[in-house]
Amino acid sequence: MNLLTSPLLTDLYQLTMMQGYVDGGMHEEAVFEFYVRSLPKTRGFLVSAGLETLLAYIEDLRFSEEELNYITGTGRFSKALLDYLANFRFHGDVYAMPEGTVFFENEPVVRVVAPMPEAQLVETRLINILHFEILVASKAARCVLAADDKAILVDFGLRRAHGAEAGLLAARAAYIAGFVSTSTVFAESLFGIPISGTMAHSYVEAHENELEAFLSFGLANPNNTTLLIDTYDVRKGAEKAVEAAKKLKERGINVRAVRLDSGDLLALSKDVRQILNESGLTDIRIFASGNLDEYLIYDLMSQGAPINGFGVGTKLDTSEDAPYLECAYKLMEYAGKPRFKKSQGKATIPGRKQVFRELKDETMVRDILTTEGDGVEGVPLLEKVMSGGRRISEPKGLKEIAAYTRSQLKALPAHFKALETKPAYPVKISPALSRLRKEIERQER
Repeated sequence: MNLLTSPLLTDLYQLTMMQGYVDGGMHEEAVFEFYVRSLPKTRGFLVSAGLETLLAYIEDLRFSEEELNYITGTGRFSKALLDYLANFRFHGDVYAMPEGTVFFENEPVVRVVAPMPEAQLVETRLINILHFEILVASKAARCVLAADDKAILVDFGLRRAHGAEAGLLAARAAYIAGFVSTSTVFAESLFGIPISGTMAHSYVEAHENELEAFLSFGLANPNNTTLLIDTYDVRKGAEKAVEAAKKLKERGINVRAVRLDSGDLLALSKDVRQILNESGLTDIRIFASGNLDEYLIYDLMSQGAPINGFGVGTKLDTSEDAPYLECAYKLMEYAGKPRFKKSQGKATIPGRKQVFRELKDETMVRDILTTEGDGVEGVPLLEKVMSGGRRISEPKGLKEIAAYTRSQLKALPAHFKALETKPAYPVKISPALSRLRKEIERQER
């Protein structure tokens, strides 16, 4: 079994509900929508991500002989369900906002239209994929806005991500949001994301002195020489880096950057920049890392820190200030009839929905949430991406998605670009959707 693609990576109640549907002959068309009920306090917007990961999962979803043998061996399920699973394929349609789209609460990001058992089975993994990549992409987008094109950003988060898949998908989500590279080697192999890295303090400590370490590293990595200068004393480290850079230059090796990983990054970066400039090494860049997030990056950039790049790790891959979303995958229609949930605090808006976005002077003004097919002015955000269980078009390249994300961030209202979350972006419910909601609620069973 493949852990990441196995249909057994689901909740038990998906299978028990499927058994009820299959035994009861409930194979009519169901419509589910994935959305976020409310935004975290520290998020004024979210960025859609994870769609290609999801579509790849759905398209290849199968039960292997080994998996079927396991399910049979549990003794929990009927022969009718076992026969159904043996021939399982997803035959439905999927509608979605393109990856990189900025979105807000209660807006459907993905809509699944399929026979009820099929639409039900994909729920757990769908939420699992979209929730995480949206979390990281949204955090990364805020870091990109904070850097304001004054510094590049690199994902450093694998080692403290919540598992291997999380670290890998975080690299993908961050790249979509505007990070230029990642330290995760497998991300280049799998996704084509550029990789970059420096050295650890252990490398410096393993040598007799900093100069020896710097020279050794430069000779071993002539095309990727970034020197970590804060193992002992930053200013002395910068001076040793200058000495090493000049010696390496004689060997045809250029030191690209020095890295700061601790301390007062504003003051230290200014001191290091002065040392480098006074030595004639104006082309050597300063890279910073160490418990960074969008708030610290914003403060450093606004105060004129001469930092050219940031490595963002733990707080990115864990979305530290907003580690989860109130997201849901809910039934909106079955057998041609709109469905709704009235639970307090978790009520749903019935029916198939579309989101239209109004812009003025290339800036987002408001969104309108309405029924599918309603004639509302604006740009429709959901588009069909899968038909009959197969993608409509080839997967988009990450560079293309990243460029689209950049255009979306550029269109944000100014206060979101300054990391403020208020005032909230207006999302209006259309008259047509309001009428449908009232009509369905009057029919409450």
